Amino acid sequence: MSGTAGCRRFEERVAVVTGASRGIGLGIAERLVAEGARVCLTARKPEELALELAPQVRVNAVAPAIVRTRFAAALLAGGEEQVAAGYPLGRIGTPEDVAAATAFLLSEDASWITGRTLVLDGGSGLNGPL
Repeated sequence: MSGTAGCRRFEERVAVVTGASRGIGLGIAERLVAEGARVCLTARKPEELALELAPQVRVNAVAPAIVRTRFAAALLAGGEEQVAAGYPLGRIGTPEDVAAATAFLLSEDASWITGRTLVLDGGSGLNGPL
């Protein structure tokens, strides 16, 4: 987690993370904790939790497509350029893409957003499934 020493930008924030038992979800949860957030792990849908916890807590989710991680390495082996070409943005997502979207949802800039899932797919959903 280079670059996070002393960085506590999510101090006093609560993040509800689904799918954090492995892969990108776990990475997001670990990064949020490192930056001061209190993290709650759940498998419940953001819409349900948003209704239950509003207005004290905003609940949102991110839904990334293939992201360049160790988990995705087997999927991308020998064919990353071909897979990337299937995305309108022409590349595979990165953990930094997911982290930036998550940081936005935790920020005051997203203070009027709750109960939503932000799809991070490089535009692939525009053409149907890859």
